[in-house]
Amino acid sequence: MSIPKEPRQLMINLMYLVLTAMLALNVSAEIFNAFKIVDKGLKESNKSLDAANAPLAVQIQTLAKKKEVLQTYADRATPVTQLSKEFVDYIDGIWQQLEAGSVSEGKAPRYPLDHEKYPGDLVSKKNKDVTTRLLVDDGVGEELKAKIMDTREQFLAFFDSTDVANEAGNISMEVDDKSWRAKKDKPSWSAFNFKQMPLGALEPMFTKYKNDAKASESAVLNYLLGKVGGEDIVLDKFQVVSSPKKSYIIEGEPFETEIFLSASAGSSNTGVSISVNGRGVAARDGVAKYTTTASGTGVKNYSAAITVTNPVTNEVNTYKGTFEYEVGRRSVAVSADKMNVFYIGVDNPVSVSAAGISSNELKVTGKNVTLKQAGKGKWIATGSRPSNDAGITVSGGGLKSTTFPFRVKRIPDPVARLSKSSGGTMGNGEFKAQGGVGAFLDNFDFDAKCRIMGYSLVRVPKRQDAVESVNPGAKYNDKSRRLVNAASPGDVYFFQNVKSKCPGDSAGRKINDMVFKIK
Repeated sequence: MSIPKEPRQLMINLMYLVLTAMLALNVSAEIFNAFKIVDKGLKESNKSLDAANAPLAVQIQTLAKKKEVLQTYADRATPVTQLSKEFVDYIDGIWQQLEAGSVSEGKAPRYPLDHEKYPGDLVSKKNKDVTTRLLVDDGVGEELKAKIMDTREQFLAFFDSTDVANEAGNISMEVDDKSWRAKKDKPSWSAFNFKQMPLGALEPMFTKYKNDAKASESAVLNYLLGKVGGEDIVLDKFQVVSSPKKSYIIEGEPFETEIFLSASAGSSNTGVSISVNGRGVAARDGVAKYTTTASGTGVKNYSAAITVTNPVTNEVNTYKGTFEYEVGRRSVAVSADKMNVFYIGVDNPVSVSAAGISSNELKVTGKNVTLKQAGKGKWIATGSRPSNDAGITVSGGGLKSTTFPFRVKRIPDPVARLSKSSGGTMGNGEFKAQGGVGAFLDNFDFDAKCRIMGYSLVRVPKRQDAVESVNPGAKYNDKSRRLVNAASPGDVYFFQNVKSKCPGDSAGRKINDMVFKIK
């Protein structure tokens, strides 16, 4: 990807890279807040670009009247603006489809990417299905990719053929068509960028696409302005812009931002000096870098002032702005996905999530349990013996080692049943139709099965002596079957010393006895 010459656009690109890195983290409430802050900064930049671009077409038309030969450049101004608007409307159209597809019943969508005109939080910001379905499965993402590439080529066509090579770096419409090919599990550009991405994470990305179009429009209009004699124009309207590398940082990390004028003052002969919180900051080409170390959590404010000296009139003006960033702490959470204890003999899924820490830096270990990673932020815990002192310890990435306690228990006792009953009266026909005893785990979330190891079956006929059969296994043996087939109304059957073995058991366990009276 070519590096843009314009400092403002370079800073926007840096913000976008930070956003992309943040997408690799587990998406917590803090991360969504960070997305919102980045998106807000991008929207402010878009407003500045709109304000700067608006008068340029008129200036180009006015200056072109000096010479007829310059009219060819004036004729390009309106199509440039139309091309930018067309692309922005296209992005808003996709966003409308995304929001409409994610709206819950009773909620009103906020279609355009415009918080002031359409206030309120984003509807269904955690929805991943609609982004995957529309942008990946339905092919809209690949259509977007083609639209970006086609729009870039159309912007380049407004430059003279002899200037394209030098000006191409100022056109921000770019598609990274290499990174996704290095991922074996990403079959396309759209899958790499949008698959399973929450809607709230895509909002600043889509705002960035619009920003690229407006920045490209600005680059072309300023090129045309230069061609008709606008190089010596001194800009007289300025807005202070702060472009942080991160708007959400962790305590102890450095906060770094670049502060500049949105009207590209560094490219003119205008004198510029910059200060932050009253202290001067060195500037190069109109851009100053401010760095401070974050201390304490919460929202932090800083003020910037830029003094501009007009080289023509020697008039000195100072422009001020106040900005903010948020400081958080590294944190981690561990939760059992099914039950709040670990059971022996089954796989116990566990989720590990961390805020402000790359998943690659986390170290997860088990105490009295064995851990196996099952995906990003997912683990399987297995225990071999009961314990009240088990746990999972998470460390790394600057996080203080933290242990989350768990208990390890045997699978609960299963319930012995004949048909659907554990005792009571049973019809003669139903009783004889059974083939043996079953063991059932009631209200147990895991896929585990216990088996019957054996039991004693005793028949007590009316006014006769009891007859017993020792039955190994769940199914009736021959003697037990004869006793069952001899059942008649009034007989009583005892299932005693019932033993069962569940996953993780080293030996059988005694479970409930059953008594049935035949009717």
